[in-house]
Amino acid sequence: MQRQSGFWLGRSWALISMLVMLMAKNLQSDSAHPANPGVNLKFEALASDRVASPSPEAIIPSKAPVSHSLPARPRAREAGIIVGSLPAGPLNAITDVAGVRIGHTTVIAGDSIRTGVTAIIPHGGNVFLERVPAAIYVANGFGKLLGVTQVRELGELETPILLTGTLSTWKAADAMVEWLLAQPGMETVRSINPVVGETNDGLLNDIRSRPIMPGHVKSALDKASGGPVMEGAVGAGAGTVAFGWKGGIGTSSRKLPSASGGHTVGVLVQSNFGGDLVIAGVPVGRELARSAKQGEGSGDGSIMIIVATDAPLSARNLERLAARTVAGLARTGSNLSNGSGDYAIAFSTAAECRRRPGETLHRFPELSNNSMTPLFEAVADATEEAIYNSLFRAATVVGHRGTAEALPLERTLEILQRFGAIR
Repeated sequence: MQRQSGFWLGRSWALISMLVMLMAKNLQSDSAHPANPGVNLKFEALASDRVASPSPEAIIPSKAPVSHSLPARPRAREAGIIVGSLPAGPLNAITDVAGVRIGHTTVIAGDSIRTGVTAIIPHGGNVFLERVPAAIYVANGFGKLLGVTQVRELGELETPILLTGTLSTWKAADAMVEWLLAQPGMETVRSINPVVGETNDGLLNDIRSRPIMPGHVKSALDKASGGPVMEGAVGAGAGTVAFGWKGGIGTSSRKLPSASGGHTVGVLVQSNFGGDLVIAGVPVGRELARSAKQGEGSGDGSIMIIVATDAPLSARNLERLAARTVAGLARTGSNLSNGSGDYAIAFSTAAECRRRPGETLHRFPELSNNSMTPLFEAVADATEEAIYNSLFRAATVVGHRGTAEALPLERTLEILQRFGAIR
């Protein structure tokens, strides 16, 4: 009996030691991935909601050559997937375009609410009082994008851009109008054109409950900042699905060489669409024997693509720029299905292009048509990489009517390595 007690005592100490080592390892992992300041980690207006950034799923590729230095869920470029020949900006994010700010509010409640709001603010001032040239390109118009006709008619943005879930579109617009009316200098304003994009997150989110509240929108706008952008299942990407895997928010940028103007193009996407996933020309979806044509992943979900550039462009050339995002979208294997609302909104942050109410003449330098080709290349490549990042950074999410599994990165990188696509 005494010998047995000693045996079990020794086993208990061994188990305790293993648990301590695991806890220490987890603490180190958590400290290596600080939250982005643009993500709201607290929200007190709704007692039943908790607003937080989901933790990345710990999938570390073991056979890819870069695996030893990869974070838990790396971005595509960190995993050795290089899109195009143009260099990315320092952050490889839409915030590489000076002045652009991004804010997320992620709304998670119980086992059925998986949604949120993402705010894109073109510059640090009041966008209504300092409007930016803008254009919208519609690849497939099955969507509820608000503010389209005035942007097309006037060629300018007068509000930030919001992204959210489909049935919360109008609630988000109303909340942003209230937020804008409360800003200094807006006391006599009687007309505002809110621009709000959406995708349908109804698989993971109880979309009929329309859970987005004014405080969620205000928080995303107030917390918007420059710097690194949180990606994956965050903000408006909390409940989205792409190619049958967990989609979400993704971003990327390109910096043109000085000989081509030295301008920056940044892209942010809310991915929620279908097709057969292709990465760097490799048919990854088919290799994984997984297609968004199965079950809930029919592809009828949409994508919102936001493009920012510091190049001085008119609304006409911004529409041309927005149209080229579809080249990047197509490279990823999108089927642009009947029920997928595929929209691109492009704007210029160039200070000399801004428009102020009451001005009688707008006169500013504009890039020539002959100067557009490098920007076209940049926006197509940045769009493609942003979509990859939305998948790479998204963790598995269990939600209202099912589960969206994270793209299995170990298998994906093995496939890409086998096809010679990892640099």
